[in-house]
Amino acid sequence: MSLFIDIHVLQTLPPSNPNRDDTGAPKSATFGGVRRMRISSQAIKRATREDFEGKIADSNYGVRTKKIVELVARKISEQRPDLDSRAVELAEMGLKSIGFKLTEPRGAKSEQELKESGFLVFLSAKQIEHVAEALISVADADDPAAAFKELKPRDLVDTNHSIDIALFGRMVAEPNSLNVDAACQVAHAIGVGAVENEYDYYTAVDDEKKRNEDADEGAGMIGTIEFASATVYRYATINVDMLRENLGDDNVADHAIELFIDSFVRSMPTGKITTFANRTLPDAVLVQVRDDQPINMSGAFEDPIVAGSKGYAEPAIARFVEFESELRNLTGLKAVESLAAWTTPRGAKFGQVGKQVRLVDLGGATVEAVRGTR
Repeated sequence: MSLFIDIHVLQTLPPSNPNRDDTGAPKSATFGGVRRMRISSQAIKRATREDFEGKIADSNYGVRTKKIVELVARKISEQRPDLDSRAVELAEMGLKSIGFKLTEPRGAKSEQELKESGFLVFLSAKQIEHVAEALISVADADDPAAAFKELKPRDLVDTNHSIDIALFGRMVAEPNSLNVDAACQVAHAIGVGAVENEYDYYTAVDDEKKRNEDADEGAGMIGTIEFASATVYRYATINVDMLRENLGDDNVADHAIELFIDSFVRSMPTGKITTFANRTLPDAVLVQVRDDQPINMSGAFEDPIVAGSKGYAEPAIARFVEFESELRNLTGLKAVESLAAWTTPRGAKFGQVGKQVRLVDLGGATVEAVRGTR
């Protein structure tokens, strides 16, 4: 029996620009024939992953970088200071043996700059440590390169995945045998109704010029910032079986589930955050543990909500509850467990589709529900 966790979030954003396109405008998408505010999946995943920091041990956290030679060499030097002069040479040898292509850094200003991988590499702290330890073990061999190859070096970076690698996956161009399928999928957040972007025209005053009576009265700087507001629907799903397989430990997988739900629900991309301070909590959240299939319920808003005297959030909540109930009745598909949380009275209708849980307890309650299926 495959097990999935679906997370549905309705969240209201005030005037803001959390995720910009190449022109600086809030990202958008056409859905249901109208333009909606959009927050990209990539931006949401990065915000979620950044929220992990400080909440998990370093050994269960990954790093995405081209500077893998530097990381491995540093670890070698830390564990064997006597190998400091050879650390870079050993690191390069080992990483090339694993299959990573190393090149001179683009725009290098000094010959002292270390080689980099040709693309971003996602490795866990444990994997970096494994590579360093293996290189140390062969450093004094007559032929370190041959001795290292006998250790099956690719296995060193294909076990002990960090929680973020297990959740979000890893794509390696070469060697592609090190790819890790993501146990989590995250949808682009979309507004429940049509969006109209607006512009904030601002001026900045030159303080010194202001003190000079003979100076002109013009502003020191003028500009515009594009922004929008919306109630957005956010969705993510976790393949529990794949997560357990990626991590190789059910207890660590349970911890990853709790971390992801808490961080996904309470974090958001922070574009222009100092300008708009758009730090809101979700209006309502529904988490469903399913043994059939993941179900994205964005279809509830294909017909765009038109804001009236009650705005977008309240009718969106009512629409979602109706859609979920009808989908359940019409398809016969039913979640094993449904948990609901809301932060305002208008979200109380979510009590019709799930058992109420406090927002801060949602991750832990989900883990308990998953354990109940074992």
